[in-house]
Amino acid sequence: MTEDSKTAKVVFQPSGRRGTFTVGTPLLDAARSLGVYVESVCGGRGICGRCQVAVSEGTFAKENLTSVADNLEGATEAETRYATLRNLPDDRRLSCQARILGDLVIDIPTDAQTNRQVVRKRAEAKHIDADSAVTLVTVSIVEPDMETPRGDIDRLREAIAVETGIGDLTVDPLLLPRVQTILRSGKWTVTAAVYVDASIQPTVTALWPGKKNAVYGLAVDIGSTTIAAHLCNLRNGRTVSSAGTSNPQIRFGEDLMSRVSYVQMNPSKLPDLTKAVRDAINSLIGKLVGDVGAERSDVLDATFVGNPVMHHLFLGIDPVELGGAPFALAASDAMVLPARDLDLELNPGARVYMLPCIAGHVGADAAAATLSESPYSHDEITLLVDVGTNAEIVLGNKDRLLAASSPTGPAFEGAEISSGQRAAPGAIERLRIDKETLEPRFKVIGVDEWSDEEGFSEKIDSVGVTGICGSGIIEAVAEMYLAGLITENGVIDGSMAERTQRIRSNGRTFSYVIADENIEISILQTDIRAIQLAKGALYAGVKLLQDKLGTYALERIRLAGAFGSYIDPKYAMILGLIPDCPLEGVSGVGNAAGTGARMALLNRGYRREIEQTVRDIEKIETALEPKFQEHFVNAMALPNKVDQFPNLRSAIELPERKEQPTTDASGGERRRRRRRG
Repeated sequence: MTEDSKTAKVVFQPSGRRGTFTVGTPLLDAARSLGVYVESVCGGRGICGRCQVAVSEGTFAKENLTSVADNLEGATEAETRYATLRNLPDDRRLSCQARILGDLVIDIPTDAQTNRQVVRKRAEAKHIDADSAVTLVTVSIVEPDMETPRGDIDRLREAIAVETGIGDLTVDPLLLPRVQTILRSGKWTVTAAVYVDASIQPTVTALWPGKKNAVYGLAVDIGSTTIAAHLCNLRNGRTVSSAGTSNPQIRFGEDLMSRVSYVQMNPSKLPDLTKAVRDAINSLIGKLVGDVGAERSDVLDATFVGNPVMHHLFLGIDPVELGGAPFALAASDAMVLPARDLDLELNPGARVYMLPCIAGHVGADAAAATLSESPYSHDEITLLVDVGTNAEIVLGNKDRLLAASSPTGPAFEGAEISSGQRAAPGAIERLRIDKETLEPRFKVIGVDEWSDEEGFSEKIDSVGVTGICGSGIIEAVAEMYLAGLITENGVIDGSMAERTQRIRSNGRTFSYVIADENIEISILQTDIRAIQLAKGALYAGVKLLQDKLGTYALERIRLAGAFGSYIDPKYAMILGLIPDCPLEGVSGVGNAAGTGARMALLNRGYRREIEQTVRDIEKIETALEPKFQEHFVNAMALPNKVDQFPNLRSAIELPERKEQPTTDASGGERRRRRRRG
């Protein structure tokens, strides 16, 4: 303990970050305050188990402290319950429940560190005609004299108007004290950046002495788990550099609602979440301009997209109203704001264009993806889905467009799955099961070879097999269904233990073991149920939109986002994650939200296009629709209880529907008969 008996020193390893905290502070809060990465899916309720840590006991001379396990408060009821149900190791504590009593050295386990995700949001190849809101104009003005007592700024505005035809110009107030110095430094020849967009008065936002040619813009997609940024040349429309990073807000809650809950319980911490995301963006800006040898001051325009919660947190708006009905947005229309007001380290005169949000849980990222894929300009009925913790769905064509969100939860991102993790080196991302032997083979992020190929065993030691990520979970459940290991209702068939030792009893349910060399990676019955709940919610949302549109024939399905791009369309359809459609009509479209952000950055016409589209889109609130529950129940089956999937069946042989034999722990068989469809 420190001299003040009410505080204690805590050191987190392996990062070495340290701080002094009031006795009684939860370890997770201490870690967050120091920027130490600790996963937390459940918002500190002690039910996800992702925030496990261990106490390093002993005397640490370098730190001048003695660390003992007793310097943590005893287990809470929630922690005890988790330990009983999920087998918490004896040397681990849940950091959201464990409170500091004295000096500590805390070890973040290796498996928690390796769950840092791989950022998979690149700039998609798409030609965008440049018509930027920023115009560079070089002008020379006459030196002042006694006969013409016009101010330097007034003569500058007149010269720009003559050169460009842009009238009614104003000058950013930040430039006013510097204009005369810049004019004289450039010997009365200067280059001005003029910002012209429909929503604001034309403004001189930057000024340089002499001639300047390079001017850049920034397009940013703020995801709940990753942030992707693209630096573009505003004069020719080219993307010159891209970078991504994990969203540091993860330490305040793994999913959106956890962060909303965190702010609700800790209102004074809202600025911390805002600062975390802005700091991450500023770091990306530094990397991007460094890649091309530019300066931050060369960046004059920026566009931002994100889901409604990310949108609000980036702007510093309390997102609590988005946590419950009627899911009210503080602001939904497009906005133009000075970058300096958002603490962005760009040119002081840079402007930020925020794309509009569609509805309370259908954000600017969905608007940007809609702009990128433009279903409103096609005859074909198109389904656009951004699969995340809250799936955003857009359906329609040039005649009518509808949008909704569906609460899928974080299962597709590895949360709520016993061996689940984010896409990171060591995560299983592809899986196949032999229908005869029922043996699996899999592919791991970071290793090119499949597990049954030569060279895999030598290379896997460098990354290990640490868990299974979203695309791997989709394929695992679908392959288990195709192999007959699970019924159409998602029940693991215990009788299959007669054919393979990989089916193992877990009391009254069963699991399928994928790997068990260093750590066991299995698909549990609870994992399948979590996937069913997630895919059922998404499918039900789509069906509601199809009901409203009055047609169930789909010609195109576009899966947006990093996760959507790595899903195999065939397995997504086998699972019943998406409706029936010709398989050749289903494709991933990558970071469509980022593409839409770049389109709005580089061409003002696209800003007007998406603003009008968002006004025209019909918003459907799934929570208020009475048929949602019916569609949801039907969608729990694989691929669906009532929908026949003729296109899928013509391409793939699906298992025959069968009765559901299961075996209890004592070996006695229980059989439940179900009406055949």
